[in-house]
Amino acid sequence: MSQQNLPPTIHATTVLAVQHQGKIAIGADGQATMGNTVAKSNVRKIRKLSEGNIITGFAGSTADAFTLLERFEEKLSAYGNNMRRAAIELAKDWRTDRYLRRLEAMLITASNEELLLISGTGDVIEPDSNVLSIGSGSMYAQAAALALVRHAPHLSAEEIVREALNIAADICIYTNHNLVIEVL
Repeated sequence: MSQQNLPPTIHATTVLAVQHQGKIAIGADGQATMGNTVAKSNVRKIRKLSEGNIITGFAGSTADAFTLLERFEEKLSAYGNNMRRAAIELAKDWRTDRYLRRLEAMLITASNEELLLISGTGDVIEPDSNVLSIGSGSMYAQAAALALVRHAPHLSAEEIVREALNIAADICIYTNHNLVIEVL
């Protein structure tokens, strides 16, 4: 696969979602960067949709992410707030539409029943482990969350997300400690 055909590398943020003990929590740091510079430290990368029944987090270009969020909301409306169906339809459009194909962002969506990752390569992924992450600090946050789920099961989904994001912020220079966390 040539470098030109590789999906874009999403960096400069960390978004984490955990489904644990019947709750789903999604959190993100607040840092926005332009190259090597912190442009803003309190960006809100978590959005409630469908009257608060669906929560979405985004990583990547902010303008691109807002475009995708708008399209996702349109799909939710068109498909009666069926998150899975809306995600699949968005991923299909994203992969095939000339304009959308150029967008550099990723989304995590959550309802009371499920977590999904939506990418521009047409992927709609449901995690095996009830943990999803995107962004530059995603692997740090995901590893920390998986360890906390296994070794500190008494913690709530929100506590796991908060602690895992703080661990990622200690390691990843593109992730800060200004966290926003929403729970379903």
